[in-house]
Amino acid sequence: MGKKNFVTTEDLNLELVDPGTIKIDCSGAYIGNDHLFKTSEPTSSKSVRSRTAAATNGSRINLTNGAATEQFTSSSSNSSSEDSDSEHNSRSPSIISVNESSNIPLSGDEFDLTKNITLPKHNSEIIHISVDIGGTLTKLVYFTKNHCTSPDHPSSSSRSHLGGKLHFKDFQTENFEKEVLKYIIKLINKSFNKVDLAPPITYIMATGGGSHKFYKLMTKTFSKRKLPMKIVAKDEMECLIKGLDWFITKIPNEIFIYDLEDNNTKFISSPYTEQGDIYPYLLVNIGSGVSMVKVVGPGPTGFERIGGSSLGGGTLWGLLSLLTEAKDYNEMLEMASRGDNENIDLLVGDIYGSNYNKIGLKSNHIASSFAKVFKKLRFSDNQSRELTPSEKLSQFKSEDIARSLLYSISNNIGQIAYLQALRFKLKRIYFGGSYISGHMQTIHTLSYAVNFWSKGDMKSYFLRHEGYLGSVGAFIMGPDTVQPSKEVQVEDPKIRQTQPVKAELITT
Repeated sequence: MGKKNFVTTEDLNLELVDPGTIKIDCSGAYIGNDHLFKTSEPTSSKSVRSRTAAATNGSRINLTNGAATEQFTSSSSNSSSEDSDSEHNSRSPSIISVNESSNIPLSGDEFDLTKNITLPKHNSEIIHISVDIGGTLTKLVYFTKNHCTSPDHPSSSSRSHLGGKLHFKDFQTENFEKEVLKYIIKLINKSFNKVDLAPPITYIMATGGGSHKFYKLMTKTFSKRKLPMKIVAKDEMECLIKGLDWFITKIPNEIFIYDLEDNNTKFISSPYTEQGDIYPYLLVNIGSGVSMVKVVGPGPTGFERIGGSSLGGGTLWGLLSLLTEAKDYNEMLEMASRGDNENIDLLVGDIYGSNYNKIGLKSNHIASSFAKVFKKLRFSDNQSRELTPSEKLSQFKSEDIARSLLYSISNNIGQIAYLQALRFKLKRIYFGGSYISGHMQTIHTLSYAVNFWSKGDMKSYFLRHEGYLGSVGAFIMGPDTVQPSKEVQVEDPKIRQTQPVKAELITT
């Protein structure tokens, strides 16, 4: 039996890795349909409240080029101004919607502002895709060229390139074989069947734990279909930092902050270019679990994982799967946006009857998550017998449970992030990972927690592509530094290059 061509992450010596990158021309880059929006002043909250939620993307954040409006939801009509500044109650902002004056039609993926990035000046060939295979989600990034064909001369010789687009797509990792591989193969086959003479996709830049876990499945599938693919494994942490640095320095209107005073989001309109504006920072990447990475400069020697938490997106997803009937993560976030955590959590006001100003606690701050559940079940006078677990659960709304749990996990992450930043004297904290998913309650809660504990000394930053840092990092690193394959080469008339038939894993 031959030796397996497989290397674990422990075998990788990052100090020997050239962090080089493919050259992508980002001149004039913009996200989605940003270039179509008219810059205007945000609409007043009064007019936004009169709109229906159906016109927006649920409780997600839909961002425009310099124009954003808000919608607030309230579980009671008598909410006070005192309550409105806390992330811990059900009256925090829930929706940022597209400015209606733009008059841009909503049409599926074409209007998904969190995905496609147009690169109007990039015309060179790209022969790879990237995939970040996490414990819960798999994130895919690929590039397509724009073409202009003369109606009088539709032949390939009359086609001219007008830049292209980066595409972003995610899947549940548990469906890797049925969905992810199927989609990757579709992209590969499409690249083989192009009318022009551009080289096809021949490399897969893979990162995340699944890049090793699913290696055998990928190689078996590609070999069975006689697809000449090379799988290049990239270190997960390095990809995260590479991806974040690229977004910070190259893509306008990618980074935003949540202004707690104005209760809205604000873009960083121009990418940072000065070293002092970029480093140092703390990356808090929230996926199934949480990783916290100190970054002091570019390259594989410029970062260090300094901590993390096992309580992350997987925790929220798992517990809500047990406690509610929500079928997926999006449904859980929607459920949380409709809930009132005051029915679940014990607040400062429940204990003191008002604010505890001496130590800076407002009446609507959470004193103990889920504590009202215990009090209601333990001290109820209407129970003649012991309730079953399902009967106990039926006494609480799923929406309230979802909101309480979202606050509990987000506040915990925010406080740990603050402590790690304090430990290393870092003032900038970037929050990434699919846990956030553009969800306003989560963004507000994380911002509030960091601001509260740091007394305004630290600033929280978020991204429109928060879940794609690793896959973008792997894509940007590209196959430039990969050594030529030692596999037997064959000529295939269907392929416009000489390529190895057997898929292989290359670690860098």
